[in-house]
Amino acid sequence: MTTTNPLTATQNNLVLYDTLSATKRPFTPIQAGKIGIYVCGMTVYDYCHMGHARVMVGFDVIVRWLRALGYDVNYVRNITDIDDKIINRANENGETINELTARFITAMHQDEQALGCASPNSEPKATDHIDDMQAIINTLMTKNLAYQGSGGDVYYAVDKFSDYGKLSKRKLDEMQAGASERVGATDDKHNPFDFVLWKSAKPSEPHWQSPWGLGRPGWHIECSAMSTCCLGETFDIHGGGHDLQFPHHENEIAQSEGASGKTYANNWMHMGFINIDGEKMSKSLNNFFTIRDVIAKFHAETVRFFLLSSHYRSPVNFSDAALKESHTALTRLYQALKSAESYGDVQISDTAWASESGQAFAAAMNDDFNTAKAVSVLFDVAGKLNRAIKADDVNEAMNQAVILKTLASVLNIIQAVPTEFLQAKIGADEDGLSDADIEAKISERAKAKANKDFAKADAIREALKALGIELEDSRAGTTWRRV
Repeated sequence: MTTTNPLTATQNNLVLYDTLSATKRPFTPIQAGKIGIYVCGMTVYDYCHMGHARVMVGFDVIVRWLRALGYDVNYVRNITDIDDKIINRANENGETINELTARFITAMHQDEQALGCASPNSEPKATDHIDDMQAIINTLMTKNLAYQGSGGDVYYAVDKFSDYGKLSKRKLDEMQAGASERVGATDDKHNPFDFVLWKSAKPSEPHWQSPWGLGRPGWHIECSAMSTCCLGETFDIHGGGHDLQFPHHENEIAQSEGASGKTYANNWMHMGFINIDGEKMSKSLNNFFTIRDVIAKFHAETVRFFLLSSHYRSPVNFSDAALKESHTALTRLYQALKSAESYGDVQISDTAWASESGQAFAAAMNDDFNTAKAVSVLFDVAGKLNRAIKADDVNEAMNQAVILKTLASVLNIIQAVPTEFLQAKIGADEDGLSDADIEAKISERAKAKANKDFAKADAIREALKALGIELEDSRAGTTWRRV
């Protein structure tokens, strides 16, 4: 393995799509060699669904690639642990808010690890930053960008921020015209799009002391406080799901830039939706699938591969059929690697990046983290590997295997022992044949072949195939995989 990072030389080739400017442009960090990235995390009142999985996996790969390029990345993803939904769910369950949130934070980490995601550098919790939120609100009040309504709630005055709507490309006057009937004479807001910064306390809710009375923070102010506390008033990348552009991220910009007078984030990145029958997957629509439900039916790495097979900004249509196709495709990569390992151990090497395939993979990832194109490079490499094996070219086969495993490592796929993936029991397989049962059938088939009872040998193969077990004969013997 080389001692220098050959990918560092490609840093200047990195371009990313910025939602705010609506352009794909060269990326330049605020501080050379360092990147601060903040991603809006989960509101922990239920199990994470596949929409959350896309954000988890998408930004995990983005951070992995930035680190592969040689950047020192500070990856921050918050946890919302105080919210209307959390309060309501805790009341429904008859448990404390702390019990509820602790349980689902643990579940979130389990799901994240199952999907092969590395933990963020820090995971600030909203309840640990109440003082920081109050400091921002106080600044906004001082600047006349916020006001306290007659009911005690504190609101941000959107019409006082001239750039409101710049991220979502919405014009405030047009939005106001469409919402003219939403505000009556007794409404506490000056403008229908004014949003709450501080909610006055209700007797049964958790609350904190503040200059505006007992209360708790609004959702939007939480991320402004946590991001700036961890990364500074201006940082490199702010990310999240596509659905957060408006109003959440729009409101973050208004309150953060209104308070600091500085650019909040230099680049904005948003993950595309996971769709079910053409509609966004979400808990509010009750059409969601939890991560743990999906990985009970499909290998967790198959789920990761499925998510990486589309560009992060593109919508993805979720279905069992799509996951089955992903499993078949991932199996092809593992089978190619397994074939090469019959020649010897395959290790990761930085020399792989100098190859034509390595350069093509890097070009795809530097082009706005195009994992779909990067994955296609992996299949090109697997094709070269299979052709080398067919030609019994050991050196070329091992060279392509090293390239395949090295390139895939930054996506954190095909890093397991191939037979462990190919033979894993998932979902319906749990009640199927055990490994010992399969090996016994293979031995029985070998004896039949030795006795020239080829009809029996073929019958055993077909019987196993009917049970989802595919046999593969080679010079090294017979191996198998679940299909």
